[in-house]
Amino acid sequence: MRLGIGLALLLLNLFLAYILYNNIKEPITFQQVKTQKSDVVVSKLQDIRSAQEIYRGITGEFAPNFDTLRYVLQNDSIPHRVPVEIEGKKGEFEEIVTYSSALDSINALGIELDGIQYVPFTDKQTEFAIDADTLTYQQTLVSVVQVGTRWKEFMGEYGSTKYSKYDNSYDPNKLLKFGDMNAPNVSGNWEN
Repeated sequence: MRLGIGLALLLLNLFLAYILYNNIKEPITFQQVKTQKSDVVVSKLQDIRSAQEIYRGITGEFAPNFDTLRYVLQNDSIPHRVPVEIEGKKGEFEEIVTYSSALDSINALGIELDGIQYVPFTDKQTEFAIDADTLTYQQTLVSVVQVGTRWKEFMGEYGSTKYSKYDNSYDPNKLLKFGDMNAPNVSGNWEN
């Protein structure tokens, strides 16, 4: 009888120790995975933002889709306005336009255009949502862009609302994005 009670208490202690271990391990693992995955996704969003800014330098607006973005950056040139002193007129300048390959600039930044549309950790099954347009902002027509993805798309098993108990700001349905379709802003919401 005593041996049975002792064995039952031992099993109960082991079970409680396991529950305690999981209650400590799960939030730590969640935070590690969240940080690691969001850092990779943010890095990709930063590359897309840089590509969009180069595209805007070429066309004057943002790319509405990844095919257009990729095509222009692979095949077009970036105009550069350079002031040059007018010969024989000291102190007077005129502006000339020179061009450089957009692809060279993209390569120099280390941006890989092939697969740029895919959200990391999704095995190329999910693409970033991209939107670009123009709007009147403070009586001026401006180009706007927004590119992002929902947290649940790349968080894998941690893409559930049940993990928000470990981080009050975590909402798997919230966008991790840069830009804003209602204002001329290309800031990322991770920068706040």
